[in-house]
Amino acid sequence: METGLGVGILIFFIVIIIGVAGLVITWFTSYNRLVKYRNWVEEAWAQIDVQLKRRYDLIPNLVETVKGYAQHEQETLTQVIEARNQMNNPDNSRNEQMAANNQLESAMGRLFALREAYPDLKANQNFQQLQEELTSTENKIAYSRQLYNSTVMEYNTKIQSIPTNFVAGVHNFIQQEMLETPEEQRENVKVDFNTGDRS
Repeated sequence: METGLGVGILIFFIVIIIGVAGLVITWFTSYNRLVKYRNWVEEAWAQIDVQLKRRYDLIPNLVETVKGYAQHEQETLTQVIEARNQMNNPDNSRNEQMAANNQLESAMGRLFALREAYPDLKANQNFQQLQEELTSTENKIAYSRQLYNSTVMEYNTKIQSIPTNFVAGVHNFIQQEMLETPEEQRENVKVDFNTGDRS
C-alpha cells in the first residue's frame, strides 16, 4: 500500500516537472521568435533608410545641375531643398519620415517637369543619369516599404497570438506601426520622371 502511494507521488512530481519544463521551453521559444521578428522589422526599416539616404545624397547634385540651366526657377529649387531638409529631422517618426518623402517626391516631379522648358537641361548627360538613379531609388523605396509593412504585420500577429502574447506582455514587445499609404497613392498615381507628369 505504501509502495503504491509512493509511486503515485513520484508520478505526480514527474508530471509537474515535465509540465514546468514544457512551460519554460515554450516561454523561451516564444521569446526568441519575438526577438527574431522584431529584428526583421528593424532590418526592413534599415533597407528603407538606406534608400532614403541615397536619395537624400543625390538631390544636391540634381539641384546644382538644374540650377546651371534653369536659373529663374528658384522657387522650384527651394521647394526641393526644403522637402529634402524635412526628411533629415531626427525627431520624425517613421510615418512622418515617409510623409516627408512623399512631399519630396511631389517637389521632384515639379523639378523634372522643368526639362520640357529647357531643352539643354533635357539633353544634359548628368541630368539624365541623376533621373535614372532617382527613379531606381524610388522603385527600391516602394519595394522596401512593402516588405516593411508585411514584416510588421507578421510581427504584430505574433504579439497578438496565444501563447506569445503573454511573453510579449511580460517582456514589453510593443506593436509596430505600419507605414501609411498617402491618399493620392491609393488612386494608381503614376509618376513619370521622363516627363515629370502625373497621370
